[in-house]
Amino acid sequence: MDDYPGYLRGLADGTLQQAAKALMAELEDCVVCPHHCHVNRKAGELGYCQSGWNVEIGGYEPHFGEEPPLVGTYGSGTIFFSHCNLGCLFCQNWDISHEKGDKLSPEDLASIMLELQQAGCHNINLVSPSHYVPQIIAAVLHAAEKGLHIPLVYNTSGYDNKTTLERIDGIVDIYMPDFKYASSEIGKQLSCVSSYWKVTKAAVKEMHRQVGDLVIDEQGIAHRGLLIRHLVLPGNLAGTEQVMEFIAKEVSPTSYINIMDQYFPEFKAQQNPKLNRCITRAEFLQAVDAAKRASPFFRLIH
Repeated sequence: MDDYPGYLRGLADGTLQQAAKALMAELEDCVVCPHHCHVNRKAGELGYCQSGWNVEIGGYEPHFGEEPPLVGTYGSGTIFFSHCNLGCLFCQNWDISHEKGDKLSPEDLASIMLELQQAGCHNINLVSPSHYVPQIIAAVLHAAEKGLHIPLVYNTSGYDNKTTLERIDGIVDIYMPDFKYASSEIGKQLSCVSSYWKVTKAAVKEMHRQVGDLVIDEQGIAHRGLLIRHLVLPGNLAGTEQVMEFIAKEVSPTSYINIMDQYFPEFKAQQNPKLNRCITRAEFLQAVDAAKRASPFFRLIH
């Protein structure tokens, strides 16, 4: 467990400072996420995500609703970032993803990280970070200089720019991506992006390359690694079997995966006949069986 949190190594050898500087400069011609909007966020220009120079958050708290290896005894120190680089019709957190939040500088964000650590949280859990990576890394730098020492969790939709992930190699300790669909056409229909399958495959492979399978200590707390989420959708819209086969063959046959059954028709889903119902118990069990067939060595969390 001596190799975490990674950002402290980066602080010591200067790579954290270099990453923060390079990423903040990238906001002046933004290609942080896969949309590659090329807007100058420093000058107030807004791209697809409608996010500017400062971060916006919908709130933060010690959170007890995450996976057990993140929650532990004192909770996961969760920060909910506003806006999103996807347009999911069934967004479960639309009031955060599609509404404005409180604007914060990297220094302000660093103070929140330290506050969550002081509250006893086991990690800093960054929810929907993809469009705020530069500001987050700048905040981590400020916080690390003031004593932050708990793991970073990158809790994402999976629609991440592989190049941006490569820039933060060694800084993030735990990656927790959603793997929503096995079809870019379904991704276009349901999340308003045309390349979800291609982009997410590359992103998840890069995440695993950096941190490997999830590592859990004697107390049951995760400190490093990849934990994949997959939400079961009505009518197998998610393409669960193909997703699981890809993970087993091209990521890791011993991956930790949370197959989630909590889908319900939220946000715009009620107007879509494909989405306007909860999943059945049979659909969930079929998804679990698909995972077990893909690899009997998957560590399934539910």
